[in-house]
Amino acid sequence: MTGPVVVGVDGSASALAAVDAAAREARMRDAELHVIHAFTWPAMHAPPGASPLGPPAGALRESVDRLLAQATAQARNAAPGVKVSRAAIPGEKVTALEAQSRTAQLVVVGHRGSGGFRDVLLGSTAVHLSAHARCPVMVVRGRPDPAGPVAVAVDGSPQGQPAVAFAFAEAALRGADLLTVHAWSTWADHGEHHPGDPVDLVDLIGDAEQLQAQAEQFLAKALSGHRERYPELTVRTRVVRRRTRQALIEVSGSVQLMVVGARGRGGFTGMLMGSVSQAVLHHAWCPVTVVRSSL
Repeated sequence: MTGPVVVGVDGSASALAAVDAAAREARMRDAELHVIHAFTWPAMHAPPGASPLGPPAGALRESVDRLLAQATAQARNAAPGVKVSRAAIPGEKVTALEAQSRTAQLVVVGHRGSGGFRDVLLGSTAVHLSAHARCPVMVVRGRPDPAGPVAVAVDGSPQGQPAVAFAFAEAALRGADLLTVHAWSTWADHGEHHPGDPVDLVDLIGDAEQLQAQAEQFLAKALSGHRERYPELTVRTRVVRRRTRQALIEVSGSVQLMVVGARGRGGFTGMLMGSVSQAVLHHAWCPVTVVRSSL
């Protein structure tokens, strides 16, 4: 992996938590950390001209410099020795971060910025960037278990393979175990069966244990190529009969990071973000990294 780790800051508590996480990621990767703040004139509650209370540098510049200095100092405190650079970029946040993602190995953002509404679970910047960035995006949220494993959702689809590869590498970098999760369910499990609907798989095969065994074989096959590349990594597998989003959100309560693909086996062609990925981004109890299949 090449390129810097990039973190977007806006002065919010969520963004400062992202700075801590991004600094640690940069240290693990032996990479530079690039702290950026994107701004538009109306979004800054400060006049663009000189401040009557300070030097004639302009209140806007003073505000931006102060914000970046705070974030830079926090990054150096979180990961001493990491090279940290910073930049103020005029323009919209999502546009600036998406441009940065073209040369970054990872972009890190908080789950909700300073412009979000209090009751919103996830900010628009995190949602948009997870769907459009050209590198993996880590959305920092929740309270991760530092002693827990890295978890990854595995559905066996080609679209999900980059996320699996990222999770193996991330677990190795962190010196953590890897928990691979595959959830399977039938139409009856969704509680949406109606007269005239297709026959449920359990009704058809008549053996839930057989379906569970097939799911376990399916997961083992999906992981086979990755295990060989990381022979020292402890890999745990979990196959559960449950709706995928519910299973992943439950798992997120006891791990340090959840990794998902942007769109898996069930997504519609052309969709940038699947419903499972969006649900995990909104409700996970730990940071979530989204890896797009087109990376």
